[in-house]
Amino acid sequence: MPSIDDLVAQMRANPKGVRFADLERVCQTFFGDPRRSGGSHQAYKMPWAGDPRVNIPDFHGEAKPYQVRQVLTAIDRLKEEK
Repeated sequence: MPSIDDLVAQMRANPKGVRFADLERVCQTFFGDPRRSGGSHQAYKMPWAGDPRVNIPDFHGEAKPYQVRQVLTAIDRLKEEK
């Protein structure tokens, strides 16, 4: 099983073809448990004001590339604020 750092590096290199389970694992590591789960979507709360969530749907076991990019942007912002 790849480490979180390896998964993030793979996502940065190619946001297409990312497994939903891998994106979910990365989100739980950086953002904690989802505030909404069940069904086909999971929403993770962000620690800043504004639109404080990242919503990821399960699209037949894959993550959509634009949502992978949203998660990567949120991770970058989280790292900047620390």
